[in-house]
Amino acid sequence: MNIRLLTVIRRVVRDEALAQDLLQEGLLKIWLNVASYEVDRGRLFTWMVRVCCNHAIDAMRNPRYRFHRGQPSLEASGVHWRPAPIEFNPDHIGVRELALQLKPKQREVVELLYFGDRTQAEAAEELGIPLATVKTRARAALAALVGFTR
Repeated sequence: MNIRLLTVIRRVVRDEALAQDLLQEGLLKIWLNVASYEVDRGRLFTWMVRVCCNHAIDAMRNPRYRFHRGQPSLEASGVHWRPAPIEFNPDHIGVRELALQLKPKQREVVELLYFGDRTQAEAAEELGIPLATVKTRARAALAALVGFTR
C-alpha cells in the first residue's frame, strides 16, 4: 500500500526524495486523522490517497518548496565537508573594522559578545543593562553590519 501511495505522491511532486518525505508526513496525517474517515463516503485506501495527494499539493504551493526547488542539494553542488578551524578569528574578515562604524552602544555589545567571548547574559550583567536590551542592540548591530557590507 505504501508503494502505491508513494507512486501517487511522486506523480504530483516529480521528486523522489521529496515524495518519500511527503509520504511519511502523509502517513502521520492519516494516523492522526483516521477518525475523520467516513466509511459511507468511500474506501479507506481512496481516502488515504486523497489525504496524501492533498498534502503533496499543499507542499508544492508552499513558498519554501518553490525556494528550495531551484537550489541544488549540498551533495549535488559538490560541497565537501571540511573541519572548522580550531579558533574563531573575526579579524580575518574585517569585523573589527566594521564594528568601528557602529553606534557606541551597539559597538560595546558587539565587542563583549564577539571579541570578549561573553554570552548575552554575561554582557548584560557586565554592562548593567537588561538582557533584552543586549539582545536588541546585538540585533540592531547585526542589521547595521549587514547594511555596511552591501
